[in-house]
Amino acid sequence: MHPPSGEEPCIPKSKIQNLKSKMAHQPPPTLLTPQFETALTLAYRLHAQQRRKDQTPYIAHLLSVTALVLENQGTEAEAIAALLHDAIEDQGGAPTRDRIQAEFGDEITAIIDGCTESDAHPKPPWPERRQTYLQQIKAASPSVRLVALADKLHNARSLLQQLQQQALQRDLQQQGQSIWTQFSGGQDGTLWFYQAFLDLYAEPAPPSFQPMLQELHQIVHQLKTLA
Repeated sequence: MHPPSGEEPCIPKSKIQNLKSKMAHQPPPTLLTPQFETALTLAYRLHAQQRRKDQTPYIAHLLSVTALVLENQGTEAEAIAALLHDAIEDQGGAPTRDRIQAEFGDEITAIIDGCTESDAHPKPPWPERRQTYLQQIKAASPSVRLVALADKLHNARSLLQQLQQQALQRDLQQQGQSIWTQFSGGQDGTLWFYQAFLDLYAEPAPPSFQPMLQELHQIVHQLKTLA
């Protein structure tokens, strides 16, 4: 029932107190300093020529992962690590790591190290690389696990979107190469990896992780349905 015109709705005092309590316990917003701007510029310069599997400029992925970190109570250090989480692996290996450490320090470098599968070229075989990465994340710090979760959530979102578009194209045109052929692990290996990654977060995770975990669970279910 709506209140009569001109009257304010009556909100129970208990609800007001609960809302005040929740607001009082929320962490302060993350403040970004010029160091974040420096990292943003470096991320752009390092990845300027790199593309995603769908040919999107790679910086779009880095910005999306960073946004997820900040939206889920990440610190500036975690946000900077999100911007640069693929820099060592994809853009120069050890020399790039040395540059990041010199410019941003040990804390940020350690988070990026934790998110890096391999800085070797050529990279180790896909199964070996993924198994090593899963063990690395299992023992990782909360900061590494936050950035890794944001990374995998955005990757899964992108994959789901591509599969949905492919399904539509097939309905309309009855053609198109399978998206799964673009992935080193193929369909079975990729789905296994996402499930194994989720399993690492089965133990109680910080409340800030929950929205991303829930969405990733839903996306992995949808990916399995479309496979």
